[in-house]
Amino acid sequence: MIEGKFDSTGKLFFPIDLVASNGEVFGSEALLDTGFTQWLAMNNQDIESLGWLLLERKLLMQTAQGETEFDV
Repeated sequence: MIEGKFDSTGKLFFPIDLVASNGEVFGSEALLDTGFTQWLAMNNQDIESLGWLLLERKLLMQTAQGETEFDV
């Protein structure tokens, strides 16, 4: 079972491990997204530092604030 914690605004965070392309493991915290779409949202600089490939395409998603188009 994964254990997490709530922040001061009620958002739930839990620990995850990210594995770089060279096998190095980095611990991080992730925000629980109840509308999970099987995608992991990350900043470009984090993707580059892990040595991952960036797959770019447009994706229309429904967010809490309305529809938004994302480059993924």
